[in-house]
Amino acid sequence: MAFITLDTKKLKKNFNYLNSFFKENNIYWSVVTKILCGNKDYLTELLKMGISQYSDSRISNLKTIKAIDGNVETIYIKPPAKGAIKDVIKYADISMNTDFRTIEMLSKEAQKQGVTHKIIIMIDLGELREGVMREDFVGFYSQVFQMKNIEIIGLGTNLSCLYGVLPNNDKLIQLSLYKQLVEVKFNVKIPFISGGSSVTIPLVKQGLMPVGINHFRVGETLFMGTDVYNGEQFDHMENDIFKLYAEVIELYEKPMIPSGEMGTNLEGDTFDFDENNQGKTSIRAIIDIGLLDIDMKHLDTTDTDIKYAGATSDMVVLDLGENPKGYKVGDLVEFTMDYMGIVRIMNSKYIEKRIV
Repeated sequence: MAFITLDTKKLKKNFNYLNSFFKENNIYWSVVTKILCGNKDYLTELLKMGISQYSDSRISNLKTIKAIDGNVETIYIKPPAKGAIKDVIKYADISMNTDFRTIEMLSKEAQKQGVTHKIIIMIDLGELREGVMREDFVGFYSQVFQMKNIEIIGLGTNLSCLYGVLPNNDKLIQLSLYKQLVEVKFNVKIPFISGGSSVTIPLVKQGLMPVGINHFRVGETLFMGTDVYNGEQFDHMENDIFKLYAEVIELYEKPMIPSGEMGTNLEGDTFDFDENNQGKTSIRAIIDIGLLDIDMKHLDTTDTDIKYAGATSDMVVLDLGENPKGYKVGDLVEFTMDYMGIVRIMNSKYIEKRIV
């Protein structure tokens, strides 16, 4: 059976590095837990590390976090849908918002539940995903800040996720200026400017982070050790906290080119083969994962002698060449994954989740 592992020692190393880094720079940070897909065992290991705030875009995941430790603070990090309002108030201490009518519903539900719900207003700084347009922001704020049982604790923005618009000093200065504007105009105090994410960490390292950006939401760099801005790995961080293992369920020497009339495969793809391989053979292994579990472009085998040959819904075919490592049926093939590869695997109920 295929399984994914989480190495808690390596995760703790990355956590400690980031925690010290943010403390040194007077930045409050929240762990984005999306990659764990609500897995209770993995979340329990994460919560042991001691940070007090967790962010996710799935209510069910926040519910699991609260069940593990009801004292930690949770953030719902996408604009709430109408049908989720009740649970957002129940399981999220804070939510990120962009729509006046949605905040009205949150206000009414917060009054019903007898709580004050905190919100961060998101501003669109050019990524064209969620966010109030800049020219509308002051008017939007004026409609929201007196709502019952709603406390505006921050302004925020999201960059790089949709179109890859990178954060820079100019964009983040704009965010800080909006904070100063509303504080003066409405005689309020905005505690947090949530302008940071994994992609923004290099700006802090380079001393390019504007004064006032004091809240980061970080997932990928914690779990992957990645410098998202430059597409590299950070020194002193681990990048293989997660590994995937799949079992060899068939192994034979077979031709390198299929025989018969060629059509399309189950995904509608057609294939061309190198005629120089006509009549040649190689050792081919089938492993017990498939397209229902993973997009193979997000996987890499740790054994560089292995090549990807193709996949169907429940099986992946690997070309082992002459099989120099001597794989046999029942052996495990080890893979590392990028962020989306891990998320896909974590979402598959057919892949066992183990802790190292």
